[in-house]
Amino acid sequence: MERRKFIKNLGASATLASIPGVFASANSKSELKKAEPFKIDFAPHFGMFKNSAGESLGDQLKFMADQGFRSLEDNGLLKRSVADQEMIGKALDDLGMRMGVFVVDGGQNWMTSLTTGRQEFMDVFLDTCRKSVEAAKRVNAKWMTVVPGFYDRRMPIGIQTGNVIEAMKRGAEIFEPHGLTMVMEPLSDTPELFLRRSDQTHMICKAVGSPSCKILYDIYHMQRNEGNLIANMESCWDEIAYIQIGDNPGRKEPGTGEINFKNVFEFMHSKGFTGIYGMEHGNALPGKEGEMALIEAYREVDIS
Repeated sequence: MERRKFIKNLGASATLASIPGVFASANSKSELKKAEPFKIDFAPHFGMFKNSAGESLGDQLKFMADQGFRSLEDNGLLKRSVADQEMIGKALDDLGMRMGVFVVDGGQNWMTSLTTGRQEFMDVFLDTCRKSVEAAKRVNAKWMTVVPGFYDRRMPIGIQTGNVIEAMKRGAEIFEPHGLTMVMEPLSDTPELFLRRSDQTHMICKAVGSPSCKILYDIYHMQRNEGNLIANMESCWDEIAYIQIGDNPGRKEPGTGEINFKNVFEFMHSKGFTGIYGMEHGNALPGKEGEMALIEAYREVDIS
């Protein structure tokens, strides 16, 4: 069924039990059927299936695994307690799931930027990198998201670029001995952000020259900022280590916007990419019905 027609029909009249391979019954979580694992390693986040699985993080992870998802991403992991981090790590291990990205978040907002070269911002960034190493060990994470921050319009762009390269080199020195990779994410949230294009990010990664500094290619943001997704990914492929998903417009699941995810995913598969595809978006429809529609959307774009 065509994705847009599916959403329309579901919102109007479908029940949870009408989606094959997901639920045996809409009435009891104990009657859930385990689905076949996705071939692509899609990674949901906490809260995406809370209507179906409940508020418990452990129950949400079990639900994800039962629906065929093989990884998790949790942007806010660094703000969770050590006990919660350890619980998540154990649950992932028990379920045979991988950990995707979390954000290297030192409490800075985007206006307190590494582009400035100011020592206090560098100190906070490096301290957060060290804390991220410890959090990564608890959940067996391999990738951490890094965003340099806003432009400083009082400084030449070349100086700002040099400041960001220096910060990334210092961060890589912390992560590299542990086999960890910070993935720099160009964003579209506001034109004030310094890092906005894939070629710009590629250049910085080349300048840093470390396996611990790579690109997070978020399909939603890159469609908004530059389009031409497959050609731009091809150009930057040697520095891309992590993928995130979101259709445009709306930043919801595949099939709700303009992006041909089937073709994009087939391109990445042809390149031999076996990494994680983070589902960093909202649900197009509310409630359990919306969650089931989201799962079906990913079944439709999974590789054959």
